[in-house]
Amino acid sequence: MLTVIGAGFPRTGTSSMKAALERLGFGPCHHNSDVGSDPDRARRWAPLANHDTVPDWEHVFEGFRSAVDWPASFFWRELAARYPEAKVVLTVRDPNAWFASMRTLITNGPTRLKAENVVPEAAGLMESMKTTRPLLDRMIREGLGSDRPFGEVPDEQETIVVFEQHTAMVKKSLPPERLLMFDVREGWEPLCRFLGVDIPAGEPFPHLNDSEAMQQSIDRLMRGENIGLPFHPAS
Repeated sequence: MLTVIGAGFPRTGTSSMKAALERLGFGPCHHNSDVGSDPDRARRWAPLANHDTVPDWEHVFEGFRSAVDWPASFFWRELAARYPEAKVVLTVRDPNAWFASMRTLITNGPTRLKAENVVPEAAGLMESMKTTRPLLDRMIREGLGSDRPFGEVPDEQETIVVFEQHTAMVKKSLPPERLLMFDVREGWEPLCRFLGVDIPAGEPFPHLNDSEAMQQSIDRLMRGENIGLPFHPAS
């Protein structure tokens, strides 16, 4: 059963949120990296590319206590209804900085791993990407309001408008006691207060998977290094 639901778009600090929630005892936390690293997990998500699919959320999130990032956050409304006791965290950031990060992800992210050039270490990722591609197309079309295929950067101004509309919609749809609008730069205090847990003494809030780290990880994978999944930046 999910106890914390992330409603934020990708590139709003969702990797940091995953690490923070797991440190606070709300893990394991489902993230898109879990889909990429687990072909079986990807197969659980694949049917949701079809609007008529009735999800078995317990099966989709088996083994997880929280969820952030796409594909989970794309279904934030359905998940909030299915788990009415769960808290919802909407990760936010400056819209222009968010779009710049999305652009970097699209142009320098996993799409660089072309099937004809794939190294053995990326085989699982490629399988998962192929399995979930129809769902990803749906999320881009409906979530970002873009008809451009995965791998092409959507229009900046139109996408920023969609980003801001999403923030307003989530805020409007949930009571304030159930929703936290959270910028990961705020650190532990607002998140811990919202979740009713103590702040980890002497521990900095995790800040993971920025655009530069993603590019470095893809570079290493393309060189044939076994960096593991999800991607881990060079130390």
